[in-house]
Amino acid sequence: MDIIVLLVAFGLILFGFNWLMGYKKNHIVIDFDERYQDYKEYIGAIQRELVNQGRVVSYKGNSRFLIDGQVYVFVESNISMGGAPLQRTILKPEKGDSEVLQQVKGKMNVR
Repeated sequence: MDIIVLLVAFGLILFGFNWLMGYKKNHIVIDFDERYQDYKEYIGAIQRELVNQGRVVSYKGNSRFLIDGQVYVFVESNISMGGAPLQRTILKPEKGDSEVLQQVKGKMNVR
């Protein structure tokens, strides 16, 4: 019985850690070696990294990217890894058809 409780507790801790780190289905997580203070430089670095990964990307403003036809919301997270701060970029898929996606579909005549 104790082993079952231990395994369940371990599973919950692992699940919680992954949830806090941003590892969820369809999320894009990017960790940079350098820290970006300037927002425009940070956005440019995100775009370059996504292009290097082979994705089609454009920044639409208001923390929203259009990546491979899907709108993602940009969330910055600062975490401590081994005592050193790490700037983690999490791109979360936006739920439903956003204004940006509707505008792009309108320009492309997609229904």
